[in-house]
Amino acid sequence: MIYSKKTNRNNAPPRPDDDFQSVILDLARVTRVQRGGKRLRFRVTVGLGNKKGTIGIGIAKGADVSMAVEKATRRARKNVIQIKITEDKSIPHNVTTKYKASLILLKPAPAGTGLKAGGVIRTLCDLVGIENISAKILGSNNKICNSQALINAFSEFKH
Repeated sequence: MIYSKKTNRNNAPPRPDDDFQSVILDLARVTRVQRGGKRLRFRVTVGLGNKKGTIGIGIAKGADVSMAVEKATRRARKNVIQIKITEDKSIPHNVTTKYKASLILLKPAPAGTGLKAGGVIRTLCDLVGIENISAKILGSNNKICNSQALINAFSEFKH
């Protein structure tokens, strides 16, 4: 009898959740034109964080929403970065980041200020565990570009 070296993935024990929280940042119906007509798919952008300085984003498409969310969450887990957060739950210094057409400004804020940010920046700062920050989105209000710009800004604060 020949035994396969592959393990049966269906019988594998489930992985621990690692206390990550995930949030759907963007959900869009996208189509492509083929010979037979338009083909509909769903594109999902997922943010993942543990409120302790770890964050990641993932973008994926799927035939239905649940498949796209699952795929985007897997990709977000692969793209996780660890950032440095100060004692008063803020960022270490000012940063300005440009990604494609979006420009974001991040400023540290003293304790008790709260999240003064809008759009996906507010959601992602909450996921990473930042409680005191002042942020401004300039340029594009595209959620995907703004979230990528924020990840690029956070990568300056890596451990």
